[in-house]
Amino acid sequence: MPSETHFRKPTSPVNATQLIARKRDGHVLTDDEIAWLINEYVAERVPDYQMAAFAMAVYFQGMTTEETLALTRSMLHSGVVLNWETDKPKVDKHSTGGIGDKISLILAPLLACCDVQVPMISGRGLGPTGGTLDKLEAVPGFRPDLSTGEFQRVCDDVGCVISGATADLVPADRKLYALRDVTATVSCIPLITASIMSKKLAEGLDALVLDVKHGSGAFMKTTEEARRLALSLVAVGSRLGVTTTAVMTDKNQPLGRMIGNSLEVDESIDVLCGTGPTDVRELTRALCAEVLVSAGRTESIDEAERVLDGHLNSGRATEKFREMIAAQGGDLDEKRPLAPITDVASRREGVIQSFDCESLGYAVIELGGGRKVQTDKIDHSVGIEMLVRIGDEVEADQPLARMFAKLRGREVAREMIERAIVIGDESVEPPTLIGERIT
Repeated sequence: MPSETHFRKPTSPVNATQLIARKRDGHVLTDDEIAWLINEYVAERVPDYQMAAFAMAVYFQGMTTEETLALTRSMLHSGVVLNWETDKPKVDKHSTGGIGDKISLILAPLLACCDVQVPMISGRGLGPTGGTLDKLEAVPGFRPDLSTGEFQRVCDDVGCVISGATADLVPADRKLYALRDVTATVSCIPLITASIMSKKLAEGLDALVLDVKHGSGAFMKTTEEARRLALSLVAVGSRLGVTTTAVMTDKNQPLGRMIGNSLEVDESIDVLCGTGPTDVRELTRALCAEVLVSAGRTESIDEAERVLDGHLNSGRATEKFREMIAAQGGDLDEKRPLAPITDVASRREGVIQSFDCESLGYAVIELGGGRKVQTDKIDHSVGIEMLVRIGDEVEADQPLARMFAKLRGREVAREMIERAIVIGDESVEPPTLIGERIT
């Protein structure tokens, strides 16, 4: 059951305008000041326009580690924190997002086969990056909006659950997250840290692994930016009592072949069945192995990967996914329709130099597979299948990608895909997917 917070809410009066001005001018805020601001914002005594000014001040001035810790703690305790009755370790992962990233759909049921429980609170698409809940809604009947009681019941019964945050979990993040999306402060490291860690720590976790991406398809474009974010996330998680590790991964090309909701569900099932793209399977195993070691379920990464391979190759992981989907009202056997296929061909011979991954994500949105405004209805049947990778040699008129598209936005999306795939004459080494590990 969820536990009520015993977090002390500050009672000393603070003027929001003065507090925001102090942050804007580069002053370090106290724990009490930050806690007061978050408490008043959730209570709707600080309006959105003032919190928008605060977010902009943090974006330009940054935060110290202590300020980020205070912001995370205050957001975490703006609602309830889940409390679990079973002794099994509670584990999860978070990805900073990327085109074609469907790891959560595979990781949750795979870890649930390993004597841990995975209470995964996920979100919807943000900008060009698809959301886990949007992908799962491609499964007919799937419910991504469980109550807190249903969320815990499914996790206890199945071993894993993936759902959106309920109204009583981290309400501060739900309000601030929406505000960041429309104030161009999404990529601010202290705000990212507080958002991610408050949601994850509200799950009542024992161990957490973070997939921090860098490259053209990530929020963090450079390795150094990604490292700064990873260090911030690990520091806050560890200080708040959860064993936290991070893995830095390359996002200069789509993960796997499929981009789009139904397509990514199908590709996830392939990986759960022991097949599927090598990069998706490799990254899933690496993240699962990290969290199994952190939770004390295996002695080493090598041992963890052997255990994981056994569950993938035996079919147990697929059955666990099917069990989770059914527990949340979905039917994996019901057909997921796909839009008609159109090839996107190369206009010249050469070598694939790079991808503009964000443009590929926006192309899917143009087809209807994502939202331009919050109220847009998603077409789960559309998407892109990538047929080439960085370093591949291609011929003129060779298909580079397949669009699963209806009439809506098809020609615009085709042009976006063509521009997003850069072809040159020089040989290129494919990027290394998994990089630095941070503890």
